[in-house]
Amino acid sequence: MNIWALGDLHLSFGVTNKSMDIFGPTWENHAEKIKKHWLDLISPEDLVLIPGDISWAMKLEDAVPDLEWIHQLPGTKVMIKGNHDYWWSSLKKMIAVLPPSIHLIQNNAFLWKGVAIGGARLWDTPEYNFSPYIDFRENPKAKDKEELIQEDLSEKIFERELQRLELSLSALDPSATLRIAMTHYPPIGADLAPSKASRILEAHQIDICVFGHLHNLKEGSKLFGEKQGQTKPIRYVLTSGDYLQFIPIKLS
Repeated sequence: MNIWALGDLHLSFGVTNKSMDIFGPTWENHAEKIKKHWLDLISPEDLVLIPGDISWAMKLEDAVPDLEWIHQLPGTKVMIKGNHDYWWSSLKKMIAVLPPSIHLIQNNAFLWKGVAIGGARLWDTPEYNFSPYIDFRENPKAKDKEELIQEDLSEKIFERELQRLELSLSALDPSATLRIAMTHYPPIGADLAPSKASRILEAHQIDICVFGHLHNLKEGSKLFGEKQGQTKPIRYVLTSGDYLQFIPIKLS
């Protein structure tokens, strides 16, 4: 019985013209890579955390093929929303079509065999910047109108996401022996200096925080790790698919 994490799957089985191959050789046939490594490592008794950017679909019905693909892989899966998960609807609508092995975190928490999981997407924040670690490349896809609007509102979005993080972590089962937070955006900078999000994680006695979002990291970049919190250390783990070469990382 193990716990694994892999973020930023960026699947597109239900939509056309959304192949990740345009982002470089690393992403060629990436779904096949995910499946192979998943089947090699993960058993039906395991837990898999997927912190956002799951599907390129814009509508819930178009995300169903991606969710079914994930469902067919072994393990119990827990997901949160990423910034590209436009298909993510109300919890009630999603539960109606959700395969039984998949569970969602949205202003709530999940308990699995003594492991409590909560979290929120988060957003960009001026508290820290990862530009020195990114190998910037021209994006072959122009930003759409919604992304431009979100950039203008990023401070308000971030503060709202902090409230959602607080709400979710407040729902963690107090009897849990392991407390895990999932965010999509990193909750802390590369230097692990205290941040608004990290203070919330510490206040809720989180043991491990997993997240993704960062791509095209410069070769040799080793980010995050363990940081002492108010009463115990928190392990910060980057799980972006391309960063991990699409190999799920074992947390416990």
